[in-house]
Amino acid sequence: METQDPAVIEAVNASGESTLEKAIEKAKKTLDQLLNVPLNIAVTGKRGSGKSSFVNALRGLDVNDVGAAPTGVTETTMEATMYEHPGMPNVKLWDLPGTGPNFKAKKYLKDVKFKTYDFFIILNSERIIRENDIMLAKEIKKQKKHFYFVHSKIDNDIRAEGKKKGFDEQKVLSLLKEECQKNLKEVGDPKVFLISSFDLEKYDFKTLQKALAEELSDHERSALLQAWGVCSTECLEKKIRIFEGLIWAASLASAGIAVVPVPVVSAACDLGIVVLFLTSCYYAFDLDEGSLTRLSEKVNMPHLKDMAKSKLVAAIREKVLSRLRASAAQANIASAEFLSLFPGVGSVAAAVISFTTTQYLLREGLNDLANTARQIRKEAGLDKV
Repeated sequence: METQDPAVIEAVNASGESTLEKAIEKAKKTLDQLLNVPLNIAVTGKRGSGKSSFVNALRGLDVNDVGAAPTGVTETTMEATMYEHPGMPNVKLWDLPGTGPNFKAKKYLKDVKFKTYDFFIILNSERIIRENDIMLAKEIKKQKKHFYFVHSKIDNDIRAEGKKKGFDEQKVLSLLKEECQKNLKEVGDPKVFLISSFDLEKYDFKTLQKALAEELSDHERSALLQAWGVCSTECLEKKIRIFEGLIWAASLASAGIAVVPVPVVSAACDLGIVVLFLTSCYYAFDLDEGSLTRLSEKVNMPHLKDMAKSKLVAAIREKVLSRLRASAAQANIASAEFLSLFPGVGSVAAAVISFTTTQYLLREGLNDLANTARQIRKEAGLDKV
């Protein structure tokens, strides 16, 4: 090993590589994949099935938010429309046109540029799966891509059934799923997920996440988990572990270590990478103002949106650090101002800090954001795994 610095040795070991040079190259590649791995998700289905509402839900937006997909009782999507995830711009959701009259699956997939998408989510808001959706699923399967059936607007079904005598929610959910699966026998008996776009924490959203995770690559799975909202405490802890497991990469990539055989390795720290790493955590943990406002409204606790009081959260929110979409080179921040957020680091020369300090910034920042997210979920009564 070219250096005896314990922190550097720890990072090299975490990389799984035998030398510092190889570890640095792997770190750069890993971090690039974290921030830039493309993931294109197609959302399709019949007109009025709630495609746009589902796209907004996956992006953590309400219909009235800036950049939200327009919704309505009639078909509002006339062509494939791409929406970037606000917290992970490399994750793109595509709101595809509805499958209307005179539907031809092969032509439809050609028109929407089938090869663009990594997988398809087919929405249906009725108990009976329509023939168009079955034809679409068959064609997607024939062209060797994955698809997932989502029975959307399940909250409407529950409200309707809830008015009947002897209502049993679990029984209703089981019967709905059985009816849908019965209609899908001819396409290989795929799983059906019952989801409400207005409450992703309920029903099958977490199960859908797990199903997707089993079939995506490691980097696609990581991107998806970070982008989709925190639907459970288990989901939050998985996100935290993803970022904990990437500290070694961000540390090596940020510090830009020169390979020299000296006991203590110091180098110019690219604070832009540190900022982007922590800003990604901020959005992944649902600490942005929009997510907290929606949570506070959902549980009827107005004070929740004001609970994220750490200096780091406030700095990111006020855009003192950087805009998420900025590249590391564009993350134009005042180094001294950033370092002042961390006790004991502010006196370090802003232009040159040690690898150990870089790693400290990442760990302390991640812990601050993670603990803030945990505290908010606990206060909201959502801390049950």
